[in-house]
Amino acid sequence: MEIKKVVVLGAGLMGHGITQVAAQVAKYEVYMRDIKQEFIDNGMKMINDSLQRFLKKGEMTEAEVNQILSRIHPTLDLKEAVSDADIIIEAVTENPEIKKKVLAEADSYTKPDAIIASNTSSISISELASATRRPEKFAGMHFFNPPQLMKLIEIIKGAKTSDETINTIVEVTRTMGKEPVVVKKDVAGFVVNRILIPALNEAIGLVNEDVATPEDIDKAIKLGLNWPMGPLTLLDYVGLDTTLAITEVMDKELGSKYQANPLLRQMVRAGLLGRKSGKGFYNWQK
Repeated sequence: MEIKKVVVLGAGLMGHGITQVAAQVAKYEVYMRDIKQEFIDNGMKMINDSLQRFLKKGEMTEAEVNQILSRIHPTLDLKEAVSDADIIIEAVTENPEIKKKVLAEADSYTKPDAIIASNTSSISISELASATRRPEKFAGMHFFNPPQLMKLIEIIKGAKTSDETINTIVEVTRTMGKEPVVVKKDVAGFVVNRILIPALNEAIGLVNEDVATPEDIDKAIKLGLNWPMGPLTLLDYVGLDTTLAITEVMDKELGSKYQANPLLRQMVRAGLLGRKSGKGFYNWQK
């Protein structure tokens, strides 16, 4: 199947980055759809800012920036966006009911052979696929933040996803300049979060038990395990509320060994969510 037109549903944190990669690296025509003009404008501003950084570094020319922008078509009209799309990548908020509603609506306007993928980090692919009439053409396509820089895409097979669909998404992933990892079973957390979330939870436990300072915990993991960033800094970047949501899905699906540390819940209740709220394990207000 030849991919020419890609649709990204959602212009937020992940959606705008996926749009940029699809237009910049893969050179696809990309329709970026959201429900409010301000979301679209904000997404386009973030794409522009990112491209200007590449320009300043001398990594692309003004003409290349304009070519990339000419391939991006922001829209509020779902029907117009998806009607002749080859692949649709859903990147709306991480809430199963909202995702299923958007997916069902998109599915109703889409040609029969189009592939639909969800950029979920924790929700069951089989459950999301059930909102569409094409579970065999539905898969997970989990990008990492920021999509412009992170090389990995986890491709997740739902209960009914065909091998042909997985192969097409692997090709699309490579065309976008990314590295695919195929997750053969639809399990909570896929590969990365299955390993990462317990590690982050343990780091929170060390703070809760006052074993070492957040700075020293981060230093130990950076120097001892060669992580580019310590676990508590990473938590502040990801958002403690997002981490708690993923932890709760894994706890429910995989059992109590994935249970959130009480300190994580306390911090979320107190609005200490990390960078986005100004404070988490570190103070980001300065």
